[in-house]
Amino acid sequence: MNVQATDFTKLKGNLQGEILVPGDTAYDTARVIWNAMIDKRPAAIVRCAATADVIEAVNFARNHKLVLAVRGGGHNIAGSALCDDGIVIDLSSMKAAAIQPDKQRATVEGGATLADFDAAAQAHGLATPLGINSTTGVAGLTLGGGFGWLSRKYGMTVDNLESTEVVTASGEVLQADTAQHPDLFWALRGGGGNFGVVTRFEFRLHPVGPDVLSGLMVYPIAEARRILQQYRQFADAAPEELSVWALLRNAPPLPFLPENVHGKPILGLALFYAGNAKAGEPLIEPMRKFGTLLGEHVGIQPYVAWQRAFDPLLAPGARNYWKSHNLSKLEDGLFDVAIQYAQTLPSPQCEIFFGAIGGATMRPAPDSAAYAHRDARFIMNVHARWESRADDARCINWARDFFKASSPFATGGVYVNFLTADEGERIHSAYGPNYERLAQVKRRYDPDNLFHMNQNVAPA
Repeated sequence: MNVQATDFTKLKGNLQGEILVPGDTAYDTARVIWNAMIDKRPAAIVRCAATADVIEAVNFARNHKLVLAVRGGGHNIAGSALCDDGIVIDLSSMKAAAIQPDKQRATVEGGATLADFDAAAQAHGLATPLGINSTTGVAGLTLGGGFGWLSRKYGMTVDNLESTEVVTASGEVLQADTAQHPDLFWALRGGGGNFGVVTRFEFRLHPVGPDVLSGLMVYPIAEARRILQQYRQFADAAPEELSVWALLRNAPPLPFLPENVHGKPILGLALFYAGNAKAGEPLIEPMRKFGTLLGEHVGIQPYVAWQRAFDPLLAPGARNYWKSHNLSKLEDGLFDVAIQYAQTLPSPQCEIFFGAIGGATMRPAPDSAAYAHRDARFIMNVHARWESRADDARCINWARDFFKASSPFATGGVYVNFLTADEGERIHSAYGPNYERLAQVKRRYDPDNLFHMNQNVAPA
């Protein structure tokens, strides 16, 4: 790195926001992200206040040949929000969300979290498919495809994206949508952070809530195989308004569970109904007869509360390692493997979940957007999570072993946002048949691969 302190001082003078360098009081706090395994020391963190700041930082990084990383929510498992010795464009101060209820549109800045977005949209009884953890960044989630509780009804997050404002590698600001720079807009819908810094997103909204039927039913692990078989049959017949995810983990100390269950392996079914709550109640009644119900917490609650329900299990500060598969069907052999590994968790925070998508996510053509995996009905994530560095090898090896054992039941595709930093060999699997087209778009908008701190697509 050949950058003098005077260069950073000059950059600082051109910013509306602030710049942090090693030694500054707030520097160490600013380089902390969600996954505690990531410990990088950038040469400078530029906390942008507006798009003009992003342009300054992009131009500075390019002109000084510095590594460049972009931080939205800082939630990415691979830690691509940070870099060593380079520049971090930190968008976390740019989190405004503006709602046009009459047009059912939302415009949000690149640093907004799901909590920021949901609070603004739900003030008007509106929402769009996003993730399941309110501290997740809207930008990273969207650029990788994005899915959540509303996806079976309304599609992937990118299926609801209307337009974007993008700062490219040349420092140019482009509006990208189906009419302007449609090739770039296509690539941004699932191609990750490869093509520029998206400073503004416009989404289509849908009437949702503000109160929804949602909750959790918990069963003993001893009955998991039979319950999962019933779940499979139930999911096949469920309307698109109903989304039920399965998770295997040790029971947290939830007040609706008996104390003798706390800390023991369980199977949980998390449910969400996107329509009228009264219409959903008879639909979920069969789930109560799947097996011995250890406890349930199901009812009508605010949509924003349900979007925060799993935040305590995903709080920042822990060490995290994921492995993920796309699934077109759930086979008995997969259930057997999942149950086996769920009973040998290397830490109390580890879990395996099956996120149900399908429905509206399967209708677009695989080449309609960069997100290609329209055959996936479930996205399975093995989520290793623990506190101490001393447990790294044990927890990572458990996740890798389960991933390998479950591979015969997967499609071979993978959701790009769930890839860890050591899975470079799976990048083609993440982008699927759209990889070559993405490489062509990359050559046009970022020929020197300035934006490579991501699951990278090399310029063609």
